[in-house]
This record gives sequence, structure tokens and C-alpha cells, in this order.
Amino acid sequence: MRHSFMANLRDSPLTLARARMLIHLERNEGIRQVDLAELLEIQPMTLVRMVDQLASEGLVERRTDPADRRAHRLYLTDAARPQLDIIAETAAAVREKALVGLDEAERAQLTAALQRVCRNLSDG
Repeated sequence: MRHSFMANLRDSPLTLARARMLIHLERNEGIRQVDLAELLEIQPMTLVRMVDQLASEGLVERRTDPADRRAHRLYLTDAARPQLDIIAETAAAVREKALVGLDEAERAQLTAALQRVCRNLSDG
């Protein structure tokens, strides 16, 4: 799925790392930089470079954490919306391609099974 996702973005300035970061920011608006690095499973310094790039493009803004002036919280700007739309459309197209030939019941079974696998792995 990752390969198909990137193949669909071939003519876009988006990379997988950038797309993952924007999606996690959309889901966790106001997250601290260190927490986002942990979610993305990357080093905080790597995240800082990525945030610097997105901030210079006007897609992300840093705000001082009111509880800790040394920390920053991250927020998307309205300028990020077109890239998020591209990510959502691409992800939907890849999902549909992956699920071709499965009826609604089979899709529901697959989703339930994958959710169970995730729960099993996160319980340990």
C-alpha cells in the first residue's frame, strides 16, 4: 500500500514522511514536537528539520507551550489544507484499489481482523 501511495504521488511535492507528518498533525492538532517525533518514530532533531521546512512554506506554525515555555506545540495553517486533500484523495484511491473484488461484508471482516491484530500487538 505504501508503494502504491507513493506511486500515486509521483507528480506531487509530497513525500511519505511529509504526508505522515501532516496526517498526524491533523489528527493531533496542538501536539508537542517531542510527542509528534515519538508518534512518527523519528528522532526529535529529524522532526525539527521537517517542521522548519513546513513552517518556512507556511504549512505549520509553532506556538509556545503555555505549560512549558521551552516546548513548542504544532498547528496546521489553512495553507496545509490542499496537501491534506491530496493525501486523503490518494489514500482513498489506494484503499479502493486494494479492496477491489471484496464485497461490503468481506471489507468489514477484513477491517475487524486487522483491528484485532493491532489490539493484540498493542496489548503486549
